[in-house]
Amino acid sequence: MCRVLDIKRQVYYKYRSRIESDYGDYLIIKKIFEAGGEIYGYRRLKRQILLECGWIINHKKLLRIMNKYNLRVRYQKIYKQNYRRNKQSELIGSNILDRNFKAERENEKWSTDITYLIYKGKKAYLSSILDLCSRKIIAYKISRKNDNKLVIDTLNEAINIAGNVKGIILHSDQGFQYTSIEYRAICEEKGIIISMSNKGTPVDNAPIESFHSCLKRETLYSYKISSIDEYIEVVKSWIMFYNTNRLRI
Repeated sequence: MCRVLDIKRQVYYKYRSRIESDYGDYLIIKKIFEAGGEIYGYRRLKRQILLECGWIINHKKLLRIMNKYNLRVRYQKIYKQNYRRNKQSELIGSNILDRNFKAERENEKWSTDITYLIYKGKKAYLSSILDLCSRKIIAYKISRKNDNKLVIDTLNEAINIAGNVKGIILHSDQGFQYTSIEYRAICEEKGIIISMSNKGTPVDNAPIESFHSCLKRETLYSYKISSIDEYIEVVKSWIMFYNTNRLRI
């Protein structure tokens, strides 16, 4: 460390013995920080300190010293964050459904959402598409990952089952899966009209929210389940029962 600072050991320990016991450490950190162009956050700076002088410093200590002596990076990622936000806002659909959940015919209005299936801390995710006329589940998929693929696979299955989907209003929330470029591209190609709930307003998508609530209530607490895999199989059987025999919600 003294070699990095180009100072004598006596000087270094003199600083360490002062009231500001971390001042000597600060000098080392400051020199490496400035040599790197003042663009390293504490994670990258920690690695650079290790490379240059072999000093293994705790990341919490490093961050504390940087904050204490006002070592700030010279740039902020404002542009990148705004770009992402703006791009996402372009993919958010209007609330065309506007809580009008009545449909005169099948394949006129669909409602879709994702819910979690959890058993003893283990999770799976259920993506469903509900027809607002028949109140049947058109398509569903269950996955251990809550990602774009889960929603896209559900959408493609619904399209294959329904056939001609041009003009269908497909309503969802503003989740990242539904604001993805791929989701919008498929809907536009097939002539599906995208509708989205207002932010933070679950009641805008009440039918599918109610379906998922009913599903959990009638599966998780009504069957003897010993694992998440058994729970998934119960959910599959219940959806078939719901579509064929159960009174609609």
